[in-house]
This record gives sequence, structure tokens and C-alpha cells, in this order.
Amino acid sequence: MTRIGLLGGSFNPAHDGHRAISLFAARALGLDEVWWLVSPGNPLKPAKGMAPLTARLARAQHVARRAPIRATAIETYLRTRYTSDTLKAIARQYPRNDFIWLMGADNLAQFSAWRQWRDIAREMPIAVIARPGYDRHARGSVAMSWLRRFVRSARQSADWTSWRTPALVLLRFRPDPRSATLLRQADPLWHREYSEARVRDPLTRRLIV
Repeated sequence: MTRIGLLGGSFNPAHDGHRAISLFAARALGLDEVWWLVSPGNPLKPAKGMAPLTARLARAQHVARRAPIRATAIETYLRTRYTSDTLKAIARQYPRNDFIWLMGADNLAQFSAWRQWRDIAREMPIAVIARPGYDRHARGSVAMSWLRRFVRSARQSADWTSWRTPALVLLRFRPDPRSATLLRQADPLWHREYSEARVRDPLTRRLIV
């Protein structure tokens, strides 16, 4: 069984902070790969200011180069929009892989707003990675009040494939101030560099248009 971490997001744009977090999680959890699920459209984020999917995927693949990271737009192939549906479909599509869901503490803080968030926790283990300024809100969140009973020790993080779900591990990570929001503010037209990109999905082998 291949051990895969799944990190979802808009990646608008992907940056070295995403890469650093992914490599840290790979080491802490003993992962073979991390898959970046570049969302066609995040239901919780406004469409305004969202770069085209091809540009976001091309940028993500560039940032992930020479690392055990695959940037994919597999949701376009699976025809899913919500994370709960995507994770169920991926688990069915790749039964020989073990999957763990990766997310930052900023996402845990508003996890209860996600559609069928408890089903996500039941589908696969979750690893939450610290983010500057969000840990207190994450620990006091509605979702955490339910998930707290399922928290596993970080010392056991490499054993996640044997955990019964729901299962949650909190990973401490050196604070990284980089964010997609700051990058967009500095260069709102970053995606023009990738406007002519032809991107092939590494999982489905399909061109993303």
C-alpha cells in the first residue's frame, strides 16, 4: 500500500509554503507522496479573483517539481465539487493506496462549515498542520469540540494507517508566513505567465483545458 497525503485547496497561486508544509508532513507521517488537489472551484471562496484552473495547476506543478508531490485537478475527472465526495471517490478509484487528509489549522477553524465534514473525518485520518495565528481558533472551533475525543499523539503519527477513523493528529510546524493572499496582492496578474500552458494531469493523464 502506498501512503498518500492529500492536500486540497485553490492554490491561487501555489507557493513554497505549500511545498514546505507538504514535505514536513511527508516526513512526519512517513508518506510516499503528497497529492495537491487543485480545486476547479472552492464552494467557500468567491469566484472573483480566482485564476483559471490551467494556470493554477501549471504553477502548482512548477512549485512541486523535483519533490514527491503531484499536483492534480482530478476533481474535474471525478466530477466532484465538495471534499467529502472527492475523498470518497479517490478512495474508490485507488483502493491500493492509504490516504490521509492534510489541512492547515486555518481550515480546521472553519471545518464545521464544510459540507458533510464529519463524513470527511470518518472517511480517512486527518493531520492538521499548525499555521501562524490560527491555532487558538482551531482548538476552540465547533469541529474540534467533536474531534477532540479522536486526537492521537503526534509521537504515533507514523502509525496512522492502523488508526480507526475518525482520527486526528496535530503536527507542530515552524511558522511559515507565506500565503497565496499576499502573493496575489503583490502580483494580481501572476497567472498571465501560464496563460498559454498546456497541462497534463499526472493522475488521469488528461490535458486540462
